[in-house]
Amino acid sequence: MPTTKSDSTRPLAVITGASAGIGREFARQLARRGFDLLLVARDAERLSALGAELRAEHGVAADAWPADLSRDDGMRPLAEFLAQNERVTLLVNNAGFGTKGKLATRPVAEQATMLELHVMAPMLLTRAVLPRMIARRDGRIITVASVASFTASPGNVNYCATKAYNRVFTEGLALELSGTGVRVQVLCPGFTHTEFHDRMQVDKSKGIPGWAWLEADRVVRESLDAAFGNGPVVVIPGKRYRAVVFALRYMPLWVRRLMQERYGRARI
Repeated sequence: MPTTKSDSTRPLAVITGASAGIGREFARQLARRGFDLLLVARDAERLSALGAELRAEHGVAADAWPADLSRDDGMRPLAEFLAQNERVTLLVNNAGFGTKGKLATRPVAEQATMLELHVMAPMLLTRAVLPRMIARRDGRIITVASVASFTASPGNVNYCATKAYNRVFTEGLALELSGTGVRVQVLCPGFTHTEFHDRMQVDKSKGIPGWAWLEADRVVRESLDAAFGNGPVVVIPGKRYRAVVFALRYMPLWVRRLMQERYGRARI
């Protein structure tokens, strides 16, 4: 159980997948903004180290909640805790992973885990925090999707599908929450320098040009600037990726398929 002080006057941000990559960068930037933090991921050691670093640098509370959010016994206790916590001002649904290879050859358990982590966990945690946010007419929820949510790709079937769920879920929720004071955002980054592709054992030098890569600090900065400004519900960091998404929406289907197949070959 976290030790975050309930009498703190600082807002509390909950970040899933906080031990590395974009989640870790959210933790750092939110600590600089004066948030207390609840850091959620599987790796207890890395979470504790990050919490100690942020407490020392910024004087905020930064507690670890080790959990595997792809499992009921990981996601549901956290959801129950958040539902009773009046201090949650910001939820960042960031935990996720990718795979490579055709669906027919990937382990069923692996793909089921992806759906639980990318779909069930964000829905459950979002549902947990909404009533109290609505009651006080204040709160923000950021769900990390991907530019992949606008397309489909061989070797990437369930990743694209689950990220599309995140995007459509958030767009619909934004309509439901109109006038409540609660704001939601779906963050759709393109290729970002993190551990994400390394864990998938994808060679980042093949098929992905250097210009396509973004830095995690920029991705998170654009997300938070939009969330705390008058930004859109769908945030796509970088002009180049906004152009890519525009093209994906309007290009002929045969061109889109050629592009999808070219990238997909690197993942099969």
